[in-house]
Amino acid sequence: MSAAQLQQLAPGFAWKEYFTQTGMPSLASLNVQVPEFFKTLNAQIAKQDLDTWKAYLRWHLVHANAPYLSAPFVDENFNFYGKTLQGLQQQEPRWKRCARYVDNDLGEALGRAYVDQYFSPEAKQQVLKMVIEIEAQMQEDIASLSWMTPQTKKNALEKLHAIANKIGYPDKWRDYTALEIRRGDEMGNVWRARQFEFRRQLAKIGKPQDRTEWTMTPPTVNAEYDPQRNDINFPAGILQPPMFSAASDAAPNFGDTGGTIGHELTHGFDDEGRQFDAIGNLRDWWTVADAREFEDRARCISDQYSQYLILDDIRINGKLTLGEDVADLGGLMLAYMAWKADTKGQALQPIDGLTPDQRFFVGYGQSWCGSTRDEEKRLLATTDPHSPEKYRTNGVVSNMPEFQTAFHCKSGSPMAPARRCRVW
Repeated sequence: MSAAQLQQLAPGFAWKEYFTQTGMPSLASLNVQVPEFFKTLNAQIAKQDLDTWKAYLRWHLVHANAPYLSAPFVDENFNFYGKTLQGLQQQEPRWKRCARYVDNDLGEALGRAYVDQYFSPEAKQQVLKMVIEIEAQMQEDIASLSWMTPQTKKNALEKLHAIANKIGYPDKWRDYTALEIRRGDEMGNVWRARQFEFRRQLAKIGKPQDRTEWTMTPPTVNAEYDPQRNDINFPAGILQPPMFSAASDAAPNFGDTGGTIGHELTHGFDDEGRQFDAIGNLRDWWTVADAREFEDRARCISDQYSQYLILDDIRINGKLTLGEDVADLGGLMLAYMAWKADTKGQALQPIDGLTPDQRFFVGYGQSWCGSTRDEEKRLLATTDPHSPEKYRTNGVVSNMPEFQTAFHCKSGSPMAPARRCRVW
């Protein structure tokens, strides 16, 4: 939309003044992601009196800043969002909270010190090698699909080859020179950090996209696929033992980190990622027949996970978790194939009483070790697009005959069902 169209959509909000006060440059167009929200906002502006709006905005201001204020605010915020909603009994130690806040506001400065100590260039090259091997397996897998037509395969391979691989940390570190940090002014430092980031984002308007930029900090224990950038991101924080070890044999590394790599790679072709093309534009590059075939196979996974019981009578919402479930299964299959190709011709031996195949799957299982309180399970069941850890493990491997062979599962047992699902 143009600024004028946005003003017409929600005339009750002073958009021109808002843009001026926030330092927004002249805008040729805006991406109004959810127009209905602004229609509803406009109606509420007319409906609610000024005092109600003051109370509402005052509460949001305090809530957004509660973690950085004095103890009464910190404690009251935790009592509801930690204890009531998540079942937590006590807050994290202050040093952990402080480290997280520094990561939020100065992530690449902290990350630079982190990788110097915890992630070597050799480890980065080892992970990159795994990524390249798993991408090679996906290329073979796409080429061999019986249900996908040649034109869609061509587009899929074009997208696969265009994916940018970001491992560990950025090639160019962010410059924080313009950000003033004052000792003893926590709340002020947070505000100045927000302003710094807001201005940094505004400065991008009208310029070409920087595909080398990272949106995750190096210490982050997570990974992601970005459909609009068409890149996969593996920060140094997730490439640590027990998830990854440069000193380990290949089996658990491929089972754990390899499964994560395959997971993020598969996101480019899941129910959401497949809607974006090789350069990140929202474009339908599938034939109608191929889309239908994909949806049929994906429905098998959605139906499977919808049967899993989380707690009491609460089951997984298979439609909500579909993208992550498809990525989990496709990712581990790719990792397994890549591990087999990587170790082809090697005389692999059992270690600690486990065969190489068993070590691969145990490595995957270890990636989902965790403990979640019942309150948090109830909350996540309605809000989280990821299945619980138990089913991100068992749900995936029950679809893999390689697992059933490795652990001698009897046909028809829960881990060797008669019907298996597979998309990729």
